[in-house]
Amino acid sequence: MSPLRTAPPDIASAEGHEGYDVVWPWRSGPLRPGLTCVFRVKNEARNLPRVLPPMFEAVQHVVLVDNDSDDGTAEVAREVVAALGAEHRFTLASYPFRVARAGAEHLHTAPHSVHSLTHFYNWSFAHVRTAYSMKWDGDMVLTREGVDHLRDLSWQLESSNAVVAIPRHPLSVESDSVAWLDLGFRFLEPWIYPMGPEFTFVKAFEWEVREFPATSERVVAPEGLCVELKWLDQDEFAHWSSTEEFDAFRTPRKRREMEVYQAIVEGRGEEVWGLHRIEAPPGTHVVEHVTQTWLARARRPLVHRIEP
Repeated sequence: MSPLRTAPPDIASAEGHEGYDVVWPWRSGPLRPGLTCVFRVKNEARNLPRVLPPMFEAVQHVVLVDNDSDDGTAEVAREVVAALGAEHRFTLASYPFRVARAGAEHLHTAPHSVHSLTHFYNWSFAHVRTAYSMKWDGDMVLTREGVDHLRDLSWQLESSNAVVAIPRHPLSVESDSVAWLDLGFRFLEPWIYPMGPEFTFVKAFEWEVREFPATSERVVAPEGLCVELKWLDQDEFAHWSSTEEFDAFRTPRKRREMEVYQAIVEGRGEEVWGLHRIEAPPGTHVVEHVTQTWLARARRPLVHRIEP
């Protein structure tokens, strides 16, 4: 069910699905202080046991919107939240429509269609009831430093109207003991925004974009706050129309991800600038080793790019 179903919609779905019209929460009055993390996920059951616990430490509320997963994502989420005793700070919603993949499919999908990334995101964020919200992916794991930083931000941002960009570091997992951490490319984008009519999602060429006023302060968080898990035994590019769309100018981040993936699977990982092979000690999974130990000890700055 869409939040605030009885109110007239702010954005009606093109197909007339009333339960998936967008009704913005600020129409009912002031939002309460705090930061809500919004996950839009599909088939993230493998990652959620690592992703959710630190996030519940960091923010006041979590919204998880399951986009028709078939791997038990919703059930795993419920189990993790129950084990944390955090049910009162958790909202689980279902979005049962096929969403256009980034790239050409997105470009040719009307922005108000239930199949559009833009509508999907706006509907998901309409579940937020706090003054600030954070977009987050179901494969991004906070480090201890990340938990502490977000916890501090949740009260420092109040009434600031600031937008926060957070660096993330892709971690390609080869096995339980070996992974490759990409510190040769700066993966940085805004993740945290105020809630309000000036901070909604609009359609761009390849994907959705969250708008914000030019007057908003832009805060850049420090490196080392989170890793983005990329499992080499699954297709990490399935949410794109085609990998041929990756362009050095328009989509340099995706082009870098593809180059790293190809190098690792071809045994050329050591040749890639900024790519670090990390082997965990016996008895410790490499993801926990990187997020709890390796990154905390690594010299700053973490990312050293070769400038064009």
